[in-house]
Amino acid sequence: MAVIWGLDLREMQWAKFKSSYMFSKEYPYRPAKMIVYQLAMIWCVCSESLGTAALSHYVDQQSFIESQSNRLAKVYNDDFVGAASYNIFVGVAVATIFGAAFFFDLFWPERRETPAVKLAWKISAVVVTIMLLGDALTLTIIMATKTARIGGVEKERAKELLKLFEKPPLSYRKDAEAIASVVFVWLGFPATVGR
Repeated sequence: MAVIWGLDLREMQWAKFKSSYMFSKEYPYRPAKMIVYQLAMIWCVCSESLGTAALSHYVDQQSFIESQSNRLAKVYNDDFVGAASYNIFVGVAVATIFGAAFFFDLFWPERRETPAVKLAWKISAVVVTIMLLGDALTLTIIMATKTARIGGVEKERAKELLKLFEKPPLSYRKDAEAIASVVFVWLGFPATVGR
């Protein structure tokens, strides 16, 4: 089999996913690293997935209400849409960096990395962690303090339109998926710091 960047691809074996190998103390800090990598990826992907679901519901609600009013009503929810979109981007970034670290440490624990590669790993982990902190703070602040609103029509008409498409609630902090997304992003943050 091929050798790419000094990594023998024959080392990629299903048996290495066994817990006896994955959490072996043969290599320094291996059990802790494997746990940290997996927690960072799992929590952040859960946050990303729940945030994507909530984002989709708010965008669908906006499209429906605006179309039902012949585009007279405007749904203002760009704060949450922007924060949830950024959450998706950060979730993918965390999964990319920590997923790569997981697989490299799993399949090639004895690899030799140049100082430049070691520096690149550190810089990537720090940048992704800072991005995740910004993501967590942004989602938390928007969830706690903001709400979507309907404008362009009278209050009574806005209430009628909202009754046609009640979920998600205009108040972000009352949306279970959005709240869960915030909880999971905060669970993921300490795991990225733990790297």
